[in-house]
Formats: sequence, structure tokens, C-alpha cells
Amino acid sequence: MVTVGVTGTMGSGKTTLCKEWERLGAVVVYADPLAKELMQKDSRIIDQIQRSFGEKAYLPDGSLDREYLSRIAFQSGRADELNNIVHPVVSEEIQRRMHLARARGAEMFVEEAALLLLNGRPDGFDVIVLVRSGQKKQLSRVQQRDGLSEKEFLARIDRQPSEKEMEQLADYLVENRSGLSDFRKEAESLYRILVSKGREFKS
Repeated sequence: MVTVGVTGTMGSGKTTLCKEWERLGAVVVYADPLAKELMQKDSRIIDQIQRSFGEKAYLPDGSLDREYLSRIAFQSGRADELNNIVHPVVSEEIQRRMHLARARGAEMFVEEAALLLLNGRPDGFDVIVLVRSGQKKQLSRVQQRDGLSEKEFLARIDRQPSEKEMEQLADYLVENRSGLSDFRKEAESLYRILVSKGREFKS
């Protein structure tokens, strides 16, 4: 089984790439949605968030107050504190899913994460793939998808590693600058290459 980390700045198309790979048979874990899920369900995370950021981090019905937590963590310079609570549990769950995929005979396991290369190249991946696109296209996609302003988009981009930094750590670059059909064809071609590499690793 080949293990692949997929990253790229906001709106680059990394999720679209991974969805195409899922269609072809890859097991994919999306780190950001997984983190949000665990922040709602995992008692270890819930307890630590409440101790660090207060009971108000969760609403009376038990759901996460994202607006409150975002304000107190990101606007008060405590994002690293929050990440240090959430990321170890997320990593543990990703490892569990990776071992399960291997046991089931999957040919490719993928983690999609915007901050995959934040602290350099992580261990545990055979291949790192960087998806990149022009910033104007990224902004347009993010505005349509999330309704963010240009200022909000640029602020989030600034919290992510630059494309130049990520290029130095990636094994493959996938350009998402043309139409969706061409991008999907490129995704399928790379999938075939990486699955073939995974078979080489196994042998």
C-alpha cells in the first residue's frame, strides 16, 4: 500500500483531487473535517478545550461554539494551544485508519491536509503531493464555496505554508489551472503511477 500526503493552499483543488482518487479506490482521510468531528465527539479533546478555553467553548446542547472558539483561539494568538490539543488525537485516529486500510488490502491511503507541511515533511508517507493553482482562481473558488472576503481569504492563506516552501518538500506537483475535466484526467494518471509505486514498495 502506498501512503500519500496531499496538501495545497486554500482553494487549490486538493479535495477535488482526493475525491477523484476515492472514486478510483483510494482510502482518504480529510484532516480538517476529521478534526471538527473529533472536537465534537472525543472526550479527551472536549475536556482539554473546556479547561483551556472555558465552558463557553461548547453550547448548552453540547455542540462546539465555533465562533467563540475561533475568536478566542485565532484572534487572541492561541491557535497553537488549540492545535496542540486537537492534532495528537487526530494523528492517532489517522494512524488507526491507515492500519485498518492496510489490513483490508487497500492499494492507496491518503491524508489530505492544508497544514501537512507546516513543520517540515512529516514521517509516515511514501509520497507527498502538492496541488497548486493561481491565487485569483483560488480566491474565486473560496468565495463561491465559503463566502469569504478577499481579506479573510488572504488572512487564512498567511497562516499556511507558502507554495514555494511546500514545493521543496513535495514529490509531485499537480497543476489545477485548466478545466475540471483536464484536472480529473491528471488526477487519474497520477493515481495509476502511485498505485504502481505502492506495488514496488510491497515487493
